[in-house]
Amino acid sequence: MNEQKKKNETWEWTKALLIAFGLAAIIRVFLFTPIVVDGESMMPTLENGDKMIVNKIGYTIGKPDRFDIVVFHAPEKKDYIKRVIGLPGDHVEYRNDVLYINGEPFEEPYLDQYKAEIADSTLTEDFTLEEKIQSATVPEGHVFVLGDNRRKSKDSRHIGAVAIDEIIGNTNFVFWPIKDFGIVD
Repeated sequence: MNEQKKKNETWEWTKALLIAFGLAAIIRVFLFTPIVVDGESMMPTLENGDKMIVNKIGYTIGKPDRFDIVVFHAPEKKDYIKRVIGLPGDHVEYRNDVLYINGEPFEEPYLDQYKAEIADSTLTEDFTLEEKIQSATVPEGHVFVLGDNRRKSKDSRHIGAVAIDEIIGNTNFVFWPIKDFGIVD
């Protein structure tokens, strides 16, 4: 009887562990996944080495919003993390370090720290979509993304508009290092 009880207990623990690993795998594949920020392209918002959670379900039921921080598959077979600036149909332009979308100026408060540090020059060079992606507007099914560290970011100015289908998800939660723990804008 005691031998049978040990076998049942072992089987119950085995089942519990298999269910736990199965649920963890499902959550990671379909709902949320961790990512490590690699490089300086999103500074000062995100630092090299920040560990974040990517929400994979947001864009299966919705679409990216302007200024979302997204993770996507880049042409170099790497995942990039950038900020959505232009949505499908938008006309995007930079003049005198000011973002214009469809002719309207937009504030980018997440760039204030860098702009203050380089007050004697511009953070983002002047450009139009036509110059960068050979289109007057962001194509349907695509977004135009930029890194917050405009001088050191490989983004839509270099790789073109990003297909929404290539977006893994959005992220705005840093879980490591502890000093940066929390939500970022």
